[in-house]
Amino acid sequence: MTGIAENQENQVTGATIWLTGLPSAGKTTIAYELAGRLREEGHRVEVLDGDEIREFLSSGLGFSRADRDTNVRRIGFLAELLSRNGVKALVPVIAPYADSREAVRKRHGAGGTAYLEVHVATPVEVCSVRDVKGLYAKQAAGEISGLTGVDDPYEEPESPDLRLESHTQSVQESAAALHALLTERGLA
Repeated sequence: MTGIAENQENQVTGATIWLTGLPSAGKTTIAYELAGRLREEGHRVEVLDGDEIREFLSSGLGFSRADRDTNVRRIGFLAELLSRNGVKALVPVIAPYADSREAVRKRHGAGGTAYLEVHVATPVEVCSVRDVKGLYAKQAAGEISGLTGVDDPYEEPESPDLRLESHTQSVQESAAALHALLTERGLA
C-alpha cells in the first residue's frame, strides 16, 4: 500500500524543468520525449513551448533585452503556477540572459516550488547545421539579426542542475538523463 501512496504523491508533485540553450539545440525535442515518458508514469505534464508562448501569451514583444526578459518572466510565472498545482512544467525556452533565469528561479524558491535548470549545451556550429527553423540561414543571408548565440548574446548557465550535450547523445539518452535527475530529486 505504501508504494501506491508514494506513487500517487509523486504524480501530484509539480516542478518546473527549464531547458535553456541555443536555437536548434534540441530543447523542445528532449522536452517532448521526457513528457511522453512522464505521462506514461501517470504524471501531469505540460510543455511550455517558447514559440507557442510568443504567439499566444507574448505576442507583440520583440527581441530586445527588455522584451526577452518580459517574455521569460511571463513564462516563469505560468510555469510556477502550473508547478505549484502539481504539474511538471517542461519549459524549452532559450532564456538567453542569466539574470532573467535567476529571477524565475527565485520566484519558484519564494513559493517553495521545485525548479531545475537544464542547459542543453549544443555548440552553435551543430545548431546552425540542424537549423530546424531556418534561423541561422536567414541570419547568414542578412534577412534577420539578433540571433541568440550568433549576433546576440547567450549567457550559458554557470551551474545548471544538469548539462546535456545533445550533439553527443540521442534524444532518448538526453531524456533518460533528465528523468534520472528528476528521480534523484524525488520528482519522478
